[in-house]
Amino acid sequence: MTAPGSTPTAVDMSQPSRWLAVLRILVGLWFVKALWSKMDLVLLGGFVPFLGVEQRWIDMMPAIVARQMAENPIAWYKGFVEGAVLAHPVLYAQLTAWGEVLVGVSLTLGLCGGLGALGGLWLSVNYGLATWHMSPASQGFHYMLVSAMVVLFLARAGRAWGLDAWIAWRWPGSLLTRRPIA
Repeated sequence: MTAPGSTPTAVDMSQPSRWLAVLRILVGLWFVKALWSKMDLVLLGGFVPFLGVEQRWIDMMPAIVARQMAENPIAWYKGFVEGAVLAHPVLYAQLTAWGEVLVGVSLTLGLCGGLGALGGLWLSVNYGLATWHMSPASQGFHYMLVSAMVVLFLARAGRAWGLDAWIAWRWPGSLLTRRPIA
């Protein structure tokens, strides 16, 4: 802590980045829950285990989406979902499950945090468009999630308490660690 009127030290300046890291990790854990709710170990060829999308999620997702679209007043979005998502439910069930897992892992570990935040923003906007008409709680939740994703992206939150910081330290000139041109 600095005394009033004195110059902040480097340690004092890093506190906001640490709180952004806490936000990044908590939001990441919210997304990574898809590992338990949508993913499972599946046997490839009957004996080789690998991570795959649960059949239960593949079966459930079209019914959830159809219920969300039943009274959705956003005509262009409803048309897209009914024409693409509900026409190819297995593909979109897999995309949403894997998307949530990848966003969750990225944000939780701070690995390619900017990409994870962009992926989370894409998912949050789409989930918000699908459910905003259903309840005020859904609207508020998705506004907050979208806002958090924008902040995490702009703040490059993976650089504090994340693997992005370690990569930047270990390989300073790598493509993953270059700062944007200002």
